[in-house]
Amino acid sequence: MKALTWQGINDLAVEDVDDPQILNSHDVVVKVVQTVTCGSDLHLIGGYIPTMRSGDVLGHEFVGEVVEIGSSVRRHRVGDRVVVCSFVSCGQCWYCRQELYSLCDNGNPNDALPESLWGYAPGGCLGYSHAMGGWAGSHAEYIRVPYADVGAFRIPDGLSYERALFASDAVPTGWMGADLGGVQAGDVVAVWGAGAVGQMAARAALLLGAERVVVVDRYAYRLEQVRTHIGAETLDYTETSVLGELKELTGGRGPDVCIEAVGMEAHSTRPDYLYDQAKQQVRLQTERPTALREAILACRKGGSVFVLGVFAGLADKIPLGALINNGLTVRGAQQHGQRYIPMLLERMAAGELTTEHLATHVMPLAEGPRGYEMFKHKTDDCVRAVFEP
Repeated sequence: MKALTWQGINDLAVEDVDDPQILNSHDVVVKVVQTVTCGSDLHLIGGYIPTMRSGDVLGHEFVGEVVEIGSSVRRHRVGDRVVVCSFVSCGQCWYCRQELYSLCDNGNPNDALPESLWGYAPGGCLGYSHAMGGWAGSHAEYIRVPYADVGAFRIPDGLSYERALFASDAVPTGWMGADLGGVQAGDVVAVWGAGAVGQMAARAALLLGAERVVVVDRYAYRLEQVRTHIGAETLDYTETSVLGELKELTGGRGPDVCIEAVGMEAHSTRPDYLYDQAKQQVRLQTERPTALREAILACRKGGSVFVLGVFAGLADKIPLGALINNGLTVRGAQQHGQRYIPMLLERMAAGELTTEHLATHVMPLAEGPRGYEMFKHKTDDCVRAVFEP
């Protein structure tokens, strides 16, 4: 079959790879209908996440049709339309029973690699390096889905593939940031990043009762999507002081919840960006945490900061003094998608969550390298490139 593979840093190719097979009785094989780029993939492509190998199939956010099932699969039948959570979780371990699905003890068969980096191993993630399990990704004609009764979900009748696509990762990730960030009715929420995850975090905050939600970014077309499709306010950090604006609109108090949805390749107009960029390029640190620093400094005393962006290792100049002396609660996680996806599909079917606007560029899988170039460099107002095998 054809698949989009990582060949080396900033080098992608569509090539022939082996067809997936049922290897465990809990597996299904899915024919991929649509699969979408994600900002976290750019960290792999740029060489910021270790343990990639030439020929690895990329992609972790997708929808499709079940074409083969293992003997122990109970929830699915051949022909089912499904959306699949990007994180691989067994559903039976202690972490899964606590609904901490991305921390699954059994979803990552290569746990020694992340343990050496982070002390413990999270669950696995489809198409996301050998440190996260070495699972083949979704930018392919077919994909093997392990633990299918736990991670694959039937798409409700009448709900299009186009809308359900983002329930695989972007929507549950954003919802988790608002939920675990503690958004309550009447809150003021600030979100850094107007990509798909940031937009979904903002929409989740509004649906959870936030009084005001402000999204920070620098791209006019993404900020316009926020205003038009999400219903939140916006700030362009290249044109104003984000800290000053957030204080002013909250009467000097600051946002109740700050959500960082940018990650390890954040940009800024401040001098610390140049410092971070230099240290990252020579691998003296792995992150550019400028958005995270600003979120910590912006948050009101006693407020909550949730980190949704992907970070790999070590960062410099984190304002711990502000964190401690302002009494902040800081949380972060990879998405516990299995906790949220059924509810999110219902909200999508009801029209409360719409995502089609995020798919700005739809193209054949054969054009995958071009799609990632557009996505990476934000050309032609690209928010997400969607591939159709």
